[in-house]
Amino acid sequence: MSTPRGRLFDIQHYAVHDGPGIRTLVFFKGCPLRCLWCCNPESHVPDRELRHVALRCTGCGACQAVCPRGAIAGQPGGGRHFDRAACRECPAPCVDACPHGALARVGFDMPVAGVVERVEADRDFYRNSGGGVTLSGGEPLAQPEFLLALLAALRERKLHVALETSGYAPPATLAAAAPQVDLFLFDVKLVDPLRHRALTGRDNAPIQDNLAALAASRGGDVIVRLTLIPGVNDDPQNLEAVAALMRRLGLRRIDLNGYHSLGAEKYAMLGRDAPGGAGFPVTDGAYLERRAQELSAAGLAVELS
Repeated sequence: MSTPRGRLFDIQHYAVHDGPGIRTLVFFKGCPLRCLWCCNPESHVPDRELRHVALRCTGCGACQAVCPRGAIAGQPGGGRHFDRAACRECPAPCVDACPHGALARVGFDMPVAGVVERVEADRDFYRNSGGGVTLSGGEPLAQPEFLLALLAALRERKLHVALETSGYAPPATLAAAAPQVDLFLFDVKLVDPLRHRALTGRDNAPIQDNLAALAASRGGDVIVRLTLIPGVNDDPQNLEAVAALMRRLGLRRIDLNGYHSLGAEKYAMLGRDAPGGAGFPVTDGAYLERRAQELSAAGLAVELS
């Protein structure tokens, strides 16, 4: 029987903000949400994609010469236009043909054993720092067969595992994964259902139901994460609603993240328009400190990350 393969878009080493200690981050490709402020647009679709860095492109035409799908055309001024729909799931020989490193494949398949081998290489860092592996995305719960097999393999090797999730998944999938996860990093965006749907594209009722189930069974192993977007979800109404939700569920720890605009460049490289347009105001340390004080006053234990 073959072991499942997962679709990933990155594995990062020596991370220090996604769980305790030094960690290896495994990024799953594919996400059911479309948050307007998302900084990882390469995580959205499960398909392999093509990334084009226009500043590195000289218009030499090497990519166009080897394209098997006729998806590349010249542009006035020497640039190149890519038919992104045709590029999906292409083996992308253009990447290897480009002499300037302007093209890259986004998304790769890896078996459980391959991921385990990559993270095992960092075991000394985990041992000395109390760290481990963090599964992120995208949404890890969107690839349940691969996720469960990977969790079992990591558990067998006695590695600490954190799971970062939007919470948008079938309850049965979360219930199956939960016993093999040491720490949940549960993203909360907005509590109001209408605002949540308008800004993420999805209803938040399943998310809140899954958070309630986790809080009831694993409350001490759940950290709520909130990325604050000025003018979007940092208003007093939403902050109080988040605090009230956490108090009701018996959760105290919340990690605050600031917004940065790095995602805008990634959208352009993937041939998409950023849904936030020109972007949102970038946050700084002073801004996060003020919001942290407000949530602390509401009875939460706040960490800045």
